[in-house]
Amino acid sequence: MDSFVKTYYYELLALLPVLMMTGGLFFAVWMDPYIGKLHKRIMTILLWVVLSLIAQNYLDYLLCVTIRNIPLRRMVSSYGFIVRPLTLLLFLHIVSTQKHVWEWCLVFVNTVLYTASAFWDICFTIDHYNSFQAALPGLHYTCTVTSMVLLADLLYRTIRENRLEGKKENLLPVFVSLAILLGFFLDSHVGAMLQAVSFLTIAIVVSCSLYYSWLHLKFVREHEQALQAEMRIQIMMQQIQPHFLYNTLYTIQVLCETDPQKASEITGKFALYLRQNLESLSQSANIPIDKEMEHTRTYVGIEMTRFSNIRVEEDLQDHDFSIPALTVQPLVENAIRHGVRIRKPGIVKISTRRTEKDHEIIIRDNGVGFDVKKLKESDGMHIGIANVRERIESQCKGTLVIDSRIGEGTTVTIRIPVQ
Repeated sequence: MDSFVKTYYYELLALLPVLMMTGGLFFAVWMDPYIGKLHKRIMTILLWVVLSLIAQNYLDYLLCVTIRNIPLRRMVSSYGFIVRPLTLLLFLHIVSTQKHVWEWCLVFVNTVLYTASAFWDICFTIDHYNSFQAALPGLHYTCTVTSMVLLADLLYRTIRENRLEGKKENLLPVFVSLAILLGFFLDSHVGAMLQAVSFLTIAIVVSCSLYYSWLHLKFVREHEQALQAEMRIQIMMQQIQPHFLYNTLYTIQVLCETDPQKASEITGKFALYLRQNLESLSQSANIPIDKEMEHTRTYVGIEMTRFSNIRVEEDLQDHDFSIPALTVQPLVENAIRHGVRIRKPGIVKISTRRTEKDHEIIIRDNGVGFDVKKLKESDGMHIGIANVRERIESQCKGTLVIDSRIGEGTTVTIRIPVQ
């Protein structure tokens, strides 16, 4: 009797790793703030199904090696054959919310056949020696064929629906397919009846962990993209300075009385300027330098209407590269606002060139200059330059360097590595 109890005790201990991993996943899924409600529900259902599969494995093991109860073993074994394809179906719903009726039909047929096998010799039978045997020819492969078809579909849909993202974490569902195939191979060649939990069940538990990691990384990235979109809105609002709006509208008002034709021109430029700023909200990717220069020219045209002493010169020798939206225009705005307005003439030069390693953008003015070390004390100027520098570094792996001398002017140099 002591030996019998020890057998139960040691086999229960063998269940602890998979039970602890499954329990930990329950907690992680419901505490994760990034995973959506639908995927949380799917993961929860999946983990309950996996727990029932672990229990089925253990009970099937006991009925095989210690307790002789053929009718009960038939029902327990049938449940295992029903649940395994169901886990793959749930994996499919994690990968894609798109439903295919044929997948459900396949699982339904498998469920009907193995439910009937719990009472009649259809897919399998258990003889009076308590040995597992195939029943009707071909039908004992129903669970295997169903699982392989669903596994192939899982792999195909994972690659198809995530191939455009190009993210390394999309390899995790591929590892899931390999883990399940390995579990099936080990069960077929080593023998699942020699252990309390089959290799396939262990592979399914590991797969749940991998899919949770995949979901977490996927939703974290979506959250980061939402934050980046919000940052773009903040950047645009910071770049459209209130004083510029007010002064431009006041200029239009004055021109309506003194020079209606010029008022019409500056109104058109102002409308284009606002539209281009709004369009920049949807620009998560970099834009060609020529497009950024179009926006800069629109802004410069408004300022040159208001200040006749301002002149902006261009020397664009390199056109074959891209930069984040609202990069050059804010720097030119800083040069005009803080540097050249009081100069006669106030000159801003914008040049581009290509070196062996970099694309260079140089914005040079003959303004009043400033102390670079005290840049942070000038809030508006500092915020604009800090936003540009951050996006140049994060989106282009480039650099932004400022060289300014009081009374002489300022030079801003952007270097973007040649791709």
